[in-house]
Amino acid sequence: MTSTHLFLANADATHRLGEKLGQGLPAGTTLLLQGELGAGKTTLVQGIGAGLGIGDRIVSPTFTLINEYDDGRIPLYHLDLYRVESSEVWGLQPQLYWEGLEVEPGVMVIEWAERLPELPPSYLKLELLYEGEGRQVTVTGTSALMRLWSQLAS
Repeated sequence: MTSTHLFLANADATHRLGEKLGQGLPAGTTLLLQGELGAGKTTLVQGIGAGLGIGDRIVSPTFTLINEYDDGRIPLYHLDLYRVESSEVWGLQPQLYWEGLEVEPGVMVIEWAERLPELPPSYLKLELLYEGEGRQVTVTGTSALMRLWSQLAS
């Protein structure tokens, strides 16, 4: 699997990347986010929401586990696995979102995705690592979404 790297100088750059993703990602896309607390995962999701045209304030669903936003170009489903053990993840039924079953297909973003016991069939994984004041982002994923990534990130 190929990977690409991107440097984001600050939170504004992280938000802008999210906006680009929100403007260009098709329904049915799953984004897997990894990174330490404060690495910018939620900031990225807020940018995605802005790019999708979502008017609601986007907050991390740390306690609610899943937030659904449906007032944008396509729905945004935001899942946070920080407080969930890997063995409990399937009880949340994330596959309903990434397969578009019982919910309108949209963009699904999963924070703390390393806790997923199984990866979806198609995804982009963004790992955010501290690098000074900024963040180094490593992106991997399935081939079709990596092609889309290269178009959106340029």
